[in-house]
Amino acid sequence: MFKKYNVIVVGGGHAGCEAAIAASNLGSSVLLVTMNMTTIAQMSCNPAMGGVAKGQILREIDAMGGLSGMIADKTTIQFRMLNRSKGPAMWSPRTQNDRMRFSEEWRLQLEQRRNIDFWQDTVKEILVKNGRAVGVKTSLGMEISSDAVILTNGTFLNGLIHIGEKKLGGGRAGEKAATGLTEQLVELGFTSGRMKTGTPPRVDGRTLNYDLMEEQWGDEKRGRFSFSDIALPEEQRCCWITYTNDSVHQTLREGFEKSPMFTGRIKGLGPRYCPSIEDKINRFAERDRHQIFVEPEGWNTVEIYVNGFSTSLPEDVQYRALQKIPGFENAKMFRPGYAIEYDFFPPMQLDATLETFLIKNLFFAGQINGTTGYEEAASQGLVAGINAHQRINDHHELILKRSESYIGVLIDDLVTKGTDEPYRMFTSRAEHRLLLRQDNADERLTPMAFQLGLVSNERFDKVNEKIKNTNRIISYLQKTSIDKDSINPILERKHSSPLTQNIKMINLLTRPQLNIYDLAEAHHSFKEFLHPLNEETIEQAEIKIKYSSYFEKEVELVNKMKKMEDQSINPDFDYSILKSLSKEAREKLTRVKPRTIGQASRISGVKPSDISVLMVHLS
Repeated sequence: MFKKYNVIVVGGGHAGCEAAIAASNLGSSVLLVTMNMTTIAQMSCNPAMGGVAKGQILREIDAMGGLSGMIADKTTIQFRMLNRSKGPAMWSPRTQNDRMRFSEEWRLQLEQRRNIDFWQDTVKEILVKNGRAVGVKTSLGMEISSDAVILTNGTFLNGLIHIGEKKLGGGRAGEKAATGLTEQLVELGFTSGRMKTGTPPRVDGRTLNYDLMEEQWGDEKRGRFSFSDIALPEEQRCCWITYTNDSVHQTLREGFEKSPMFTGRIKGLGPRYCPSIEDKINRFAERDRHQIFVEPEGWNTVEIYVNGFSTSLPEDVQYRALQKIPGFENAKMFRPGYAIEYDFFPPMQLDATLETFLIKNLFFAGQINGTTGYEEAASQGLVAGINAHQRINDHHELILKRSESYIGVLIDDLVTKGTDEPYRMFTSRAEHRLLLRQDNADERLTPMAFQLGLVSNERFDKVNEKIKNTNRIISYLQKTSIDKDSINPILERKHSSPLTQNIKMINLLTRPQLNIYDLAEAHHSFKEFLHPLNEETIEQAEIKIKYSSYFEKEVELVNKMKKMEDQSINPDFDYSILKSLSKEAREKLTRVKPRTIGQASRISGVKPSDISVLMVHLS
């Protein structure tokens, strides 16, 4: 019934979809096995993409030929660029999305790929031969052969849903859990753990009083995730903000004795940076209110996502507390919030390619590795899909460096340091975030993706054109002087010191009060020069000029670290022969199997003296 596939992807979530697309783009035949064909790329929690650091990841996925950014753009109902008041390293695009259209668009994109097939079933077992993954076995007894397998099981591995004192087996509301696979992997020698996440109740938007809430509109000047030129929706929808109060908190406390989190029924650790509402009012008892974001689920639905009210308390407690939030007095609940526990596999069992150490040609991506978030999952799926194809074709693997991308930071953190709680990306995790901005993701990664065969000539040419035009703008500003009489009225308006003589335009642009369009207003020829160029290219040139000295220092730091990052270590190196290493260093280096001296230096418990010993030996 089934042919042999190059790659089998298990799971149709964000990681699975990007893995399938990446492998198929490179030419592999792919089978996507999912428990439910109608929930491909389901936004299980918040109907939103991007945000702090996550927006940068989405732009990187797009620059590498992935589809998450493009699909988010096509299904946007509101766009906002977060952190605009800070420097460009912190700018983070975020969209509110149409949940149903997002999932539909992903399925349509997958179905258009002739080398991707589908099978609706549950994978119960990985077929292993001579220490190598050679296929899967499903609950229907089907044995399907492949050269590589990618597991992207999300929250479904032995998933357990908690609502008050009720426990339901499931990987998501209304969907059954996946059983058998964890047990087999543990038998093969893998270590597993438990994690927890949660989601808020959904309510009927027709029953809310928006007059009691604050409006939150998107940016008037629309942005996008994708570097392509796809058309964006012409309109945006409003979101709202409201707040909890003492009455809400008191009602929630009445259910604490039935809380699965407080009574110890939930064993897994939840996400530190996205706590449940009961956790917030317990940990921050001094606060008299917490922010609630009221977010539409799409263009043509009345369903509302109550962001900030994630909970696993009994449904009646949830309902009574909700109705005490301003604007929710008459709210009708569509479904309660819940917590979910699921199995994950600590990611230090993986190589930086996301291939497992124990079983060759077996890759893990997404929440199975202990991460949280659509964007984190999608980026891992992309890398796993690329490396599965590269592995079975004896091509060079893709390992992104920390200085190259947020995706590189994410994977290096996971496989080098591991995680005991759901891992979420932040800009603070990236030491080179000045170089890893959302605006230059295409310049950083598209040439690499082009070399791999992931993006078209057209996409590659577009990046080169952007670079060329950016340099042209910078060159123009370096060579051209501006007349003081033309610019001084603008300087006065901007509360900036007037000029006493004409100066080069580039020197004037370094002033924080001025932008490139101010110069164009005062210099007609420059305005004409900019006219045919797109806004993203113009913005890129301005950023490079304003922050050039900071970028130069950051590049110096990267170059200083380059020697350590480029000095490779054989993954099978026997650390036991280096008696000068500390016992802890030998144990951890043997477990992590670092690819480079740089990665070895980031392992917790490996001291600088251990690195010195290792470098002397390798020399």
